[in-house]
Parts: sequence; structure tokens; C-alpha cells
Amino acid sequence: MTPERLRTVLASLQTGDKSLEETIETLRHIDFEDVGFAKIDHHRSLRRGFPEVIFGPGKSPEQITTIAVKMAKYGHTVLVTRTTEEVYEKVASELREAEWHPIPRAIVVRQRERAHGGPAAVLSAGTSDVPVAEEAALTAELMGSKVERLFDVGVAGLHRLLSHREVLARAEVLVVVAGMDGALPSVVSGLTDVPVIAVPTSVGYGASFSGISALLAMLNSCSPGVSVVNIDNGFGAGYLAGLLTRKNS
Repeated sequence: MTPERLRTVLASLQTGDKSLEETIETLRHIDFEDVGFAKIDHHRSLRRGFPEVIFGPGKSPEQITTIAVKMAKYGHTVLVTRTTEEVYEKVASELREAEWHPIPRAIVVRQRERAHGGPAAVLSAGTSDVPVAEEAALTAELMGSKVERLFDVGVAGLHRLLSHREVLARAEVLVVVAGMDGALPSVVSGLTDVPVIAVPTSVGYGASFSGISALLAMLNSCSPGVSVVNIDNGFGAGYLAGLLTRKNS
């Protein structure tokens, strides 16, 4: 239940367009809805400013579709992360407005245009980091941020990053995604005066230990103002960026 949806429901009761019983039925699942295999948190948008997000792995296409349909019914924007095109086809058979985003492997059902927050930028060190970076960018956009993307600007060719100083200068928050040596967030933080959200990825050869080396490098950044999310957690970084730009707008 979004704030806008709640206002509409209560206004309909006030004007007499809906009866008390109809209004009660609409509000019946305002906190959460138990569908057996999941308890859908319809109240989260009111508490947090953005609806519950569906994490795809471990859920069947039927389970994801059921949750998505229930959420859309109550006016929520739906985001399914780390999923497949097979699941998208199942969701789209029930929700024709569903969108498939193949690079981050995400499904989106947009319920309305959100009021825009401030500008953010999402950077990836290499092309192999783009799927995680796109997950972050898509999440932040759905939360209302105006996102600019800078991909393949890693430290192996620092001139590529420096050619985009104007993008760095106008962003209120920067999401920096990197694998291998994980050095890019420290470099970016040293060039800017805004928060940097560092995202280590599992991209790299054996000694990267599936992203652990990048994670440790980012946690040990000598540049202040760098916060770090979990390995490959583009969603978490994008969500935090959305919150920060919303608070600052």
C-alpha cells in the first residue's frame, strides 16, 4: 500500500464513492498478506518509501508470479532480481505491463512515475562488472534517482574515468562497482566530495577468491566516505543510493 494509494482509498470513502465495507476489504492486507509460502509485506512502502523486492533465486516461477500479482494489485512497483526469462514470461502472462531487463536479469512492473530524487552515478570498473552495475542503476531509478552510467572506467586506464569529471561533479552519490583489485572506489572517492557506495564483484581470477579480495580492499580504503555492500550486491547499493538522493532532494 503506497501513500498515494492509501490517500485515494480514503478519499473514495470520504466522497461516498466506496462503502465502508469496500474500504475495509481494500485495507484488509495493508500490513502483510499470508499466501502460505510467503508473507507479502504490503506495508513496507509506507515504512520505507519503496515496496518489498522479490529476490528470484530459490523461488519457483509460480511463487514469483503469485507474489508479483498480489503486489501489483495494491499499487506497488514490482522488482524481481536475479531471475530468468522463463520467469518473466510467466509473470508477463499475468501482468502484461511487466518489463524484462536481461543484463541485470530483472523483472519490473511500473505502477506509476515516481517523483524524482537527486542525481546519482553508477560506475563499473570493467565490462564484466556491468550486470551488477545495471542492477544498482535500475534499483536507484525505480526509487526515483536520476542515474547516469559510466561503464568500463577502471584503474587500468584512468584517463577513461577522468574524461567524465563533469558526471562525477553533479552526482549526489556514486555507486562504484569493481572486481579484480577493487581499487576504483578509493580512486573515485579521492576525486569527489560525495558519498561513495562500493560494490565488490566476484569478477577475477583465482586469487580474487570470488570477490573477497575486492571486498577486503574496499573495506580497507584509505579514502574516507566509502561504504561497502556485499559481494555482487548491486541491489543493496542501488537501494542505498535511492535513499540518499531522496533525502537530499
